[in-house]
Amino acid sequence: MSLHNKRILLIISGGIAAYKALELIRLIRKSGGSVTAVMTKSAHEFVTPLSVAALSENKVYDELFNLTDEAEMGHISLSRENDIILVMPATANILAKMAHGIADDLPTTLLLATDSPVMVAPSMNVRMWEHPATQTNMQILQDNGVKIVGPDEGDMACGEFGFGRLAEPVDILTALNDYFSKGKILAGKHVLITAGPTHEPIDPVRFIGNLSSGKQGYALAAAARDAGAKVTLITGPSNQELPIGVTTIKIQTADQMLAAVSNALPADIAIFAAAVADWKVAKYSDKKIKKQAGIDDKTLSFIENPDILKTTSNLTKDRPQIVVGFAAETNDVLQNAQAKIKRKGCDLMVVNDVSPQTGIMGGDYNQVSIINKNNQNIVQLERASKAEIATQIIKYIGEL
Repeated sequence: MSLHNKRILLIISGGIAAYKALELIRLIRKSGGSVTAVMTKSAHEFVTPLSVAALSENKVYDELFNLTDEAEMGHISLSRENDIILVMPATANILAKMAHGIADDLPTTLLLATDSPVMVAPSMNVRMWEHPATQTNMQILQDNGVKIVGPDEGDMACGEFGFGRLAEPVDILTALNDYFSKGKILAGKHVLITAGPTHEPIDPVRFIGNLSSGKQGYALAAAARDAGAKVTLITGPSNQELPIGVTTIKIQTADQMLAAVSNALPADIAIFAAAVADWKVAKYSDKKIKKQAGIDDKTLSFIENPDILKTTSNLTKDRPQIVVGFAAETNDVLQNAQAKIKRKGCDLMVVNDVSPQTGIMGGDYNQVSIINKNNQNIVQLERASKAEIATQIIKYIGEL
């Protein structure tokens, strides 16, 4: 994500939701960021410094008057040597101290001494959240430029229900990503991407499918997210790990994919990387089709599936500004792609040779060409990992 090489100073305060900080640290590290943690004294009642240090792989700080750390004004360097300070969970107590400039421990001193951006994820009882004092403090913090994530509405540890529940770690991660995505090539854009195969059922246990793994589509979703876009990924059955910070909709059939695409519009860019089955059986059997003695052949009748790329390309309302198709070919690669882009009416076509000897279908590497609807420009990308190919495709689209 956009957290690559970003340094996050995480302040953990003493709320029951402090245990979720461990999951957030894991997600930040997985997304390429580094975490240095500072804990309030009360946070020790909920999570241990050892757990935090093990996940962050950094020393945990909690003492303002530490002779070793403060010999070189450690609280000043801690407050400045980061890209953002995140307080999570942010209790009513620490939010009040932040709003009124109280610095009576290491975390609050850091917050008062910093010139870094600050983000808070509030977490408290619903009555505490709704109290006028807390709402006044939140307004002060917002006026001071503090970014706020949540809180969510839901059940609480105290048994009550309402706003005050800590935002989920993945939502906080997305907020961090959105903050660092500002000014990127697709910032503020909505990108719709389809990926994976479709499974067209024959009976309750059989289906028509293909060898698509979804790797290229998932890589495109991650690359678009890293370019600052809001991403909706509509995916057929795939074993790939879902990209973090992306809205994912799972489907099985081409009909379901078309419906999901229609519901996800409008979008600025639509990229159809899914390997949609061209046909489905004309008559689905709700019971398993049995072998019959003396009958050697079984004939199935097929009908065409909806053409999702062509349908979207020819919309008169909510048509994306740029519609991108994919052409997986085994022969006459460029010629077939050039014919396909005319039939479909899309703006760009990404074409690759998926002959068995290439290892591309289901593999980790790809080699593609990008052609436009006028066939006047062909961009050839050298063989590379599907992640790198995705980054180059997104860059090309963003520059348009």
